[in-house]
Amino acid sequence: MGALSHLRVLDMSRVLAGPWCGQILADLGAEVIKIERPRVGDDTRSWGPPYLKDRDGKDTREAAYFLGANRGKKSVTLDISKPEGQAVARKLAARADVLIENYKAGDLTRYNLGYEQLKELNPGLIYCSITGFGQTGPMRQVAGYDFIIQAIGGLMSITGEKDDQPGGGPQKVGVAVADITTGMYSTVAILAAIVNRSLTGQGQHIDMALLDSQVAMIANMNMNYLVGGRAPKRMGNAHANIVPYQVFDASDGQFVVAVGNDGQFGKFCEAAGQTFHQDPRFLRNEDRVRNRDVLVPLLAAALKQRTVAEWIALFEPLGIPVGGINNLAQVFEHPQVQSRGMKIELPHPQAGTVPMVANPIKMSGTPLQYQSAPPLLGQHTHEVLTEAGFSETEIEQLKTSGTI
Repeated sequence: MGALSHLRVLDMSRVLAGPWCGQILADLGAEVIKIERPRVGDDTRSWGPPYLKDRDGKDTREAAYFLGANRGKKSVTLDISKPEGQAVARKLAARADVLIENYKAGDLTRYNLGYEQLKELNPGLIYCSITGFGQTGPMRQVAGYDFIIQAIGGLMSITGEKDDQPGGGPQKVGVAVADITTGMYSTVAILAAIVNRSLTGQGQHIDMALLDSQVAMIANMNMNYLVGGRAPKRMGNAHANIVPYQVFDASDGQFVVAVGNDGQFGKFCEAAGQTFHQDPRFLRNEDRVRNRDVLVPLLAAALKQRTVAEWIALFEPLGIPVGGINNLAQVFEHPQVQSRGMKIELPHPQAGTVPMVANPIKMSGTPLQYQSAPPLLGQHTHEVLTEAGFSETEIEQLKTSGTI
């Protein structure tokens, strides 16, 4: 039994932020019912290649993107533009603990599926709305995509090489972090609302915005601006508040050093055969930050004298944070990643098995148990509707009308 195995979630979201939240809840044991458009499904089902290959090596309809955010769910196809579809959705919502949606602000009200409408049916419903810009404000109706949010929300202003360096200029993060972060914040909010409902018996509406989450996640860089009064600029791989904390060239490649305190800096210098830690300009971290333009070239020259493997073998036993820069093939071959079980295989009806990345949550009392692979489109429609009380005749009528 998972920690959330007593909960039923209606996932009416698509693409990434909402589905990511739903997948986390499914990994924790919740029954997650994913509502998809008939014949089309979640947008990301077609966001390929690559597509999962079947047992004969041919592409299926299952895009890798979709597979990455929809593990453990039951897929129900439902056309909520039809009154019959709205009636089905309302019946499912009446039985749910949580509803996740990422329609434009207020859109579901047109289908009698807004929070105030469903609250009348189910006062304990926790209704999580995820949009680009939130349910309020002048941009509430504007569609929000991760790339746009990274730009508007300031992340691209601090990501990328310095403007005066080769390749300098704004750069997005290599994965949709605004979506992922919003999905995680949404999960936290839902769990908090569940706890509150256990005390009060009442559900509530959760208003989550990608822009809000993006702004919040900039964390210490926000505070650098709010306290220091200056908007931070792009620094490439360097850290605004710690030196040395960046990429360096070795004799055969590049590696990362992240010296977090003065004690580590002393060990780092001694291991590298240098005395920079005795120089008054570099004694404390604040000295090194102020004099980074002097110190970094000195370190760079010293670190070119050995290979990446030699530096890692030298620094790691001393507790100095250091690491090679791996591509994803190297990541999944890394002994620590393998020992932590971060790659899993789940049975799949078309491919036999599908490789997936494990949830990083590890719990001693209620360990995560992966219930199923990402579903085929509409795979569980009949099952879910039967459990919700629909008769065979009613289900057949919904099929005939194109509602499911």
